[in-house]
Amino acid sequence: MMNTQFNESVTRALAEMNFDSLAQAEQYCKAHNVDPKTLVMDTQPIAFESAADAYTLGTAMALFRKASNAEQAANIIGEGLQAFTKPGSVAEQRQVGIGHGALAARLLNEESHCFAFLAGHESFAAAEGAIKIALNVNKSRKNPLKVILNGLGKDAAYLISRINGFTYVRTQYDYQTGELVETERRRFSNGPRGEILCYGADDVREGVAIMHREEVDVSITGNSTNPTRFQHPVAGIYKAERTRQGLPYFSVASGGGTGRTLHPDNVAAGPASYGMTDTMGRMHADAQFAGSSSVPAHVAMMGFIGMGNNPMVGATVALAVAVSESQRA
Repeated sequence: MMNTQFNESVTRALAEMNFDSLAQAEQYCKAHNVDPKTLVMDTQPIAFESAADAYTLGTAMALFRKASNAEQAANIIGEGLQAFTKPGSVAEQRQVGIGHGALAARLLNEESHCFAFLAGHESFAAAEGAIKIALNVNKSRKNPLKVILNGLGKDAAYLISRINGFTYVRTQYDYQTGELVETERRRFSNGPRGEILCYGADDVREGVAIMHREEVDVSITGNSTNPTRFQHPVAGIYKAERTRQGLPYFSVASGGGTGRTLHPDNVAAGPASYGMTDTMGRMHADAQFAGSSSVPAHVAMMGFIGMGNNPMVGATVALAVAVSESQRA
């Protein structure tokens, strides 16, 4: 467990519960049959110890305050995550911890119907987050939340579906009529993972059409591969079109702010490639996280904990549900 003397916010949060160490908070969680560290590392095995610590604090706070439901627990867990942001950092300024709690709470709310991971489809971060949400979110909902992955590349979508047990949905977009047609559907497992639909688009126009087909009302972008080529344009165009339709759409940008966005598609933007994904995220996002959708080190660079933002969404939902179940026991 980290030494808390360098972060007054963590110390204050512990003091609220009459604890003087994170080890005590961990034991408190385990006494309520919740093990945040194990759940965090199960969600993203390459996450840093700081992620386990932050979720331990947030979970203990939710248990201590006797959160009445999973939605309330998610917001309290977000407070615990926020306590771990470094003073003066990008993460603190954007209130990324609070944002994670708010996003998880939104997914646990019955008014949200379909959540999309807008993915680059070259990393497994979206899959990590989707799996944890699919396995947990509906334990605290009356109506199931649909979870989809919508990313660039049909072959990549097929591989991700097959490896993770998702349902692969192949589509064909008619560029003359704007019509999207489903041409194949293949389910790779019978359990909750099989309920996750994984789409692969050829380009931005097809990606937007997929969003409309599934009536997505909440999404988070991947930020590690293809962000300027696919995810951010899809989110931005879909946001404009949903707004014109008078329909709700809560958009979250998962990363940016690192100034090290040196993928080939970003470098092609010339000098603007410095922070380009961050800039594009600001153009459509209702909430913007910092660092990376997948890489723990890049999130930590922003003054936050070491865990990809996409798997973090899954961990927050799962722990909020665990708190709710513990309170009902």
